[in-house]
Amino acid sequence: MTTEGTQVFAEIADPMDRVPPKTGKPAEVIEEHIVEIVSDSGEGAQRCGQSLASIAARMGMGIWTVEIIPAEIQPPHRSIAGASGNRVRMAAKPVTNIGDEADLVVAFNEQVLLSRLRAGEVKPGATILMENAWEHDPNPAIATAYVKVCAEVREAGYNLIEVPMETECQKYVPDPRKGKNMFVLGMLCAIYSLDAEKARAQVRYIFAKKDQRIINANIELLDAGRAWAEANLDIAYTIPAPPVAEEQVVMNGNAALALGTVASGMEVCAMYPITPATSASHYLSSIFEKVGCVVHQAEDEISACAFAIGASYAGKCAVTITSGPGLSLKQEAIGLAVMSEIPLVVIDVQRGGPSTGLPTKVEQGDLMSAMFGTHGDAPKVIMAVSSIEDCFHSVITARKIAETFNMVVVILSDAALATAQQPYKRPKFRADWLAPPVNQSAVPEDAHPYDWDERTGIATRFIPGQPNGMHCLTGLAHDRDSHVAYDPQINEEGLLNRSRKLAAFQKTLRLEPVHGGDEGELLLVGWGSTRGAIQEAVDRLRAEGHKVSSLHLKFLQPMASGIDKVMKRFDRVMTVENNWNDPVSDPLIDENNRRYSHLAMLLRSRWLVDVDCWGNARGQPLKPGAIHDAALAKLVQARGEEQ
Repeated sequence: MTTEGTQVFAEIADPMDRVPPKTGKPAEVIEEHIVEIVSDSGEGAQRCGQSLASIAARMGMGIWTVEIIPAEIQPPHRSIAGASGNRVRMAAKPVTNIGDEADLVVAFNEQVLLSRLRAGEVKPGATILMENAWEHDPNPAIATAYVKVCAEVREAGYNLIEVPMETECQKYVPDPRKGKNMFVLGMLCAIYSLDAEKARAQVRYIFAKKDQRIINANIELLDAGRAWAEANLDIAYTIPAPPVAEEQVVMNGNAALALGTVASGMEVCAMYPITPATSASHYLSSIFEKVGCVVHQAEDEISACAFAIGASYAGKCAVTITSGPGLSLKQEAIGLAVMSEIPLVVIDVQRGGPSTGLPTKVEQGDLMSAMFGTHGDAPKVIMAVSSIEDCFHSVITARKIAETFNMVVVILSDAALATAQQPYKRPKFRADWLAPPVNQSAVPEDAHPYDWDERTGIATRFIPGQPNGMHCLTGLAHDRDSHVAYDPQINEEGLLNRSRKLAAFQKTLRLEPVHGGDEGELLLVGWGSTRGAIQEAVDRLRAEGHKVSSLHLKFLQPMASGIDKVMKRFDRVMTVENNWNDPVSDPLIDENNRRYSHLAMLLRSRWLVDVDCWGNARGQPLKPGAIHDAALAKLVQARGEEQ
């Protein structure tokens, strides 16, 4: 799926309906495969990967995708830094992360292939399908480079197959760059025994707004790629996924956030475009007006946050969507919402930092900014999403919390979820997702705008237009009548009640269940998009006989009760995060100067437990294999210390 729409499907083909290639070689039955399609920007590799994933999902497979996005908008062609594409994990069961190294790569030139090889993203001995047009390029330097890389790849033990993509595509379109991706999609459908008609339906879907001639040409390219693969390739696989009876949707995380915004009943989204959050507003813009709602593109991040606060003040709750740099710019306005107790949902689709950092890469670097970035004491609810489905439901939950407690709720997503695709059960709308009608009845004459409840800190919200409810709203310290007041006792009363609301909300939280055993040698603790990779690593370790479990936190401020009790049942605790921590292998690092990752710092300070941490900030999603190896190393170290 692209962010232009959400695919819904009810029928899933039986695995027996798949047509194996006509090469005569029987298709090898496998449990899963990871495929990468990489090209220069503009050649459609991302769309090819998205389409492959959607077709596989329609066949009943579990899928997970991640986009390979260059940092520059228009990077130089044939450059290692300019690789653009998609990675698709297809499996006979549901998958929750992108997995480890790729089993098969389709490369539109040798330079983009080098970028993936050098990044360690390709499995040793993997199959590589390479565009061979470069061998005869009129530029001798390009031809020489192509031949050299092909020789090196074969020498390294990869199964390199050169494919005349450009030559074949020129039979159908004058510019192969505008058709090569559909030819490749056809090849991959043949290799993985995917249903031909479902593939054609996918092409019709993605080009639905185009002229029929364009649709027909792309279907011809699709069929040509399938035919070429069936006639020339001797690799064929079948992933025997069971049929799915329930209606499902396939979408990425940003689209799920947008749909969750609609389902939550929020009627205003104000934002300023920023990678990787922008596509959420693109999708929301395409559907929001249909239900009588508004997407406002402000002139900057500060204005977007102020607009959302103003919309919320008018009676309901609004959302503003951004990424790390935008969150920094919004912080003063967020403080206004905290002080004036106006409900607000802030969605932060995290990316690498600091500063402009890694605009198109993933990182979990904003937890401390979300929690403590606003000046003064500004309590907010901080929650993190861990899957595509979770993106949808978390927005509904966030709106309810914001309006119940008149608070700011920050949802932390990230670039890995923003572009990843996953199928999940189609949500069935429930009326209780929406906010009740705005109360316009008269305010009792003896009521005050900030009549804080002594137990919960919550005050009944006055809506503009309510009789007897007129008052002056301010971001200054104020008393119960909303009058500016600098008296120490009055200021302390406001601080106490705003903090008390956070404590009241904490009493409603239940701790997530532990994945694995309830006690053991090592507990891995994570948050956000790392959930699937951590749990898969834990499953591998437990299958090997190691007493390892994991705990994944949904709410990071406040945290649920009982975390300390869980940690005490394990010999050691280690967080797994996609943000920076100083490696203990560095000779300069010791226990007095080591910087811990974000969650590790919070757990250590809150419960005075010796929590270790592992992770990286390389701009890539954490892989289950890397987490497995890090946990195993921790176990080996611990056992050595005990001896």
